[in-house]
Amino acid sequence: MEKKLKILVADPISPKGVELLKQQGFETVEAYGSTPEQIKELVKDADAVIVRSETKITAEVLDCAKKLKAVGRAGVGVDNIDVPAASEKGVVVMNTPTGNTIATAELTFTHMLCGTRPISQANSSIHGGKWDRKSFKGTELKNKTLAILGMGRIGTEVAKRAMAFGMKVIAYDPFLTEARAKSLGVEMVQLEDAFKRADYITVHMPLTEATKYMIDEKAFDMMKKGVRVFNCARGGIIKEAALVEALASGKVAAAGLDVYESEPLAADSPLRQFPNLVLTPHLGASTKEAQESCGIEVAEVIADALKGGAIRNAINKPSVDAESLKQISPYIELCEKLGTFLQQVSGDTVKKLTVRFYGKLGDIDNKLLTLAVEKGYLSKISESANDVNSPAKIKHLGIEVESVNSNAEADYSELVEVTSLCQNGETHTIAGTVMGKSGKPHIVRINSHEVDVNPLNRCALLVMNNDTPGMVGVIGTVIGRHDCNIANMTLSRMEGSGCALSVYELDAILPPEALSELAGLDNVQTVKLVEFA
Repeated sequence: MEKKLKILVADPISPKGVELLKQQGFETVEAYGSTPEQIKELVKDADAVIVRSETKITAEVLDCAKKLKAVGRAGVGVDNIDVPAASEKGVVVMNTPTGNTIATAELTFTHMLCGTRPISQANSSIHGGKWDRKSFKGTELKNKTLAILGMGRIGTEVAKRAMAFGMKVIAYDPFLTEARAKSLGVEMVQLEDAFKRADYITVHMPLTEATKYMIDEKAFDMMKKGVRVFNCARGGIIKEAALVEALASGKVAAAGLDVYESEPLAADSPLRQFPNLVLTPHLGASTKEAQESCGIEVAEVIADALKGGAIRNAINKPSVDAESLKQISPYIELCEKLGTFLQQVSGDTVKKLTVRFYGKLGDIDNKLLTLAVEKGYLSKISESANDVNSPAKIKHLGIEVESVNSNAEADYSELVEVTSLCQNGETHTIAGTVMGKSGKPHIVRINSHEVDVNPLNRCALLVMNNDTPGMVGVIGTVIGRHDCNIANMTLSRMEGSGCALSVYELDAILPPEALSELAGLDNVQTVKLVEFA
């Protein structure tokens, strides 16, 4: 009986998510509240791990997980997962970006409302036995300018709610296009303009080197007096020491935080002293609906990943939906074969790979296809290269990878061209496309030679020779003498060069003595055997 794949659910998720995994036939181990040492033991034979924010998947944990293929985060942030270490080990890390979108957007707006009308303070006052109407005067959201830093899913939902309240919305996001901004009804601005113009500022970006302390002392200096600032995204985007100073000086009239530089918030944190700063303990996804949605979504993405389906919501691997994956799958196979071929003809002194996409392929996001080239390039020189760790392995080899969507004309409606630049200045180029209803890959050019090679065969023999009569017969005779069958053959002559390239697709690998015999033939310049499988 085949052993079930094991999924370790280290943090509590919706029971519906756990039940979904069991129904899919996985061995599901619920180990809530486990210590780091217990996690290291439990993960040894796990194929996947599911966490929320409590359990940390460190490099040490990953070192113990010899079978691990995927880590799923029931939520958006992956601060508790060592993503670089996972990538090095070929472990895909996935999150659930849609599950808590509405919950976080609504919490953000709750903070904004509490920063506009002192609801929390008035509530505390009246519970304390007072009736003080004069001390809790607020303001209105209507006609105020809201700056949203980050226009992803959550930022977009916040914008919708703000406009419903009559606010003017300006947005800063390096990846936001004019067309997208127009469709959302927001005005695109630079970061400094957002700081200077906003009455309200809310953050909806991941914590990265670029966003850490994005709102610091310098940023507060640019803001209006009486600005209101909110963060329900990631602690560390707002510099807490700078916020304390801005609150104390009156520069910030009110603020709201759901996330902090260090969690839980220290008992002696100076943030606790300001009544006009509303603090919540990381409640962004804490709704019944969000928890259920995230639990089901993380179970689905993990199940798909383990069963060989589409990889969705990957942090360390390009993701596409199932329909798009179906459309580009033939090109993924082609790109892997092109990478494999190029590595074998280029040798081990490559310093740069350039992948160019022509025709219709130039109109799509080709990250997944570039990844396939990298994976194929590594297939003969790395035992463990996969879709996750290939970019890191290529980088470790000191190879730069460039991907170019070209508008230049090509001989085919879709064409992928891969060029290697070697340390000595030599270049090697191979190009391919997909043909026919079956969508089979074809190699159509090797350097300057037009060819037609099927990379789904076992291997190909490349022979460059002087363009003299009878060479094909002589070469074929040697191949046959070593009991190897020729599946297909293509010949390309270079006009005026006196050279010809012949490519023989073979059913079996020629032995070294056959290659030596071919290399010793009169008029033969070079011989190279390329293995596709």
